[in-house]
Amino acid sequence: MTTSETQMAAWLRTLPKAELHLHIEGTLEPELMFALAERNGVTLPYESVEAVRAAYDFDDLQSFLNLYYQGMGVLHTREDFFDLAMAYFARAREDGVVHVELSFDPQAHLVRGVPLEAPFEGLLAACREARSRYDISSALIMSFLRDRDPAEALEVFEQAAPWHAMIDAVGLDSAERDNPPGRFAEVFARARGAGIPGVAHAGEEGPAAYIREAWEALEVCRVDHGVRCLEDPQLVARLRDAQVPLTVCPLSNVKLKVTDTLAEHPLPALRDAGLNVTLNSDDPAYFGGGMLDNYAACHTAFDWTRDDFIDMTRNALQAAFMAEERREALIERLRGIASDV
Repeated sequence: MTTSETQMAAWLRTLPKAELHLHIEGTLEPELMFALAERNGVTLPYESVEAVRAAYDFDDLQSFLNLYYQGMGVLHTREDFFDLAMAYFARAREDGVVHVELSFDPQAHLVRGVPLEAPFEGLLAACREARSRYDISSALIMSFLRDRDPAEALEVFEQAAPWHAMIDAVGLDSAERDNPPGRFAEVFARARGAGIPGVAHAGEEGPAAYIREAWEALEVCRVDHGVRCLEDPQLVARLRDAQVPLTVCPLSNVKLKVTDTLAEHPLPALRDAGLNVTLNSDDPAYFGGGMLDNYAACHTAFDWTRDDFIDMTRNALQAAFMAEERREALIERLRGIASDV
């Protein structure tokens, strides 16, 4: 890293970053995976931490998901989810992250016999601890698996009723190809009726039509990924006019072959089109870096200025699920940094 790159990375760390697109199960580092496997008597198909990392060479989204679901098999108890989230919060603090929105997949745990209480209580306890210990605020997004029956998603949403007041949004994730979002319109409508907004993965591997469908049929307030919207100029215009936030994950997109290299990523085109872009890490344990790594990689690839990163950081703070008092305080902190540029 050159002196200028080092200086830029140090400055990027000072930005009060909000991570809007993070799968907490995707923060499971191999070291913790082995520790939890030993705690819970789980046998892993890997001999070492190095062997796990060597497996992180993915052909596409599905090849990643196969390993992702295998890895989360070590998560059994409230304590496991607490430890998982706290390990991430500690790393996020070092990256200058001040707000985190944790997505989790209850169905992937229920099918393993893990009750809802374990992820909910463990993650919520970690969120409280992170605010106290690190001054990191947070939000909880309960996501549904789009490659499973929508009726199951609805059943899980009803089972989660004791925690509805603590769910900041519902989401839709997992294998996008051939799994259009409109199938989940009923559960998203049920969530809206309970005062819970929705977000959805769309336009990562799936077509631009899935973005339109998520926006219209699910009435989402944010689109996770959304990079393929550029295939539909009319959709781009609508997203721009409504300033719908796109939670883009640059290093993830390269790792999963959405784009061959970061230099070829459509991020600059998305911003040139006037879209509301934010930067996020997605599954940092698997994709080679957290928030600061994604920011720094984009600086190297696109030669973005400090003003560019201030704009995208502001976008994320404005789109985050957080108390208005907290939002105003963080935007004021960002203004202080911007005034020095």
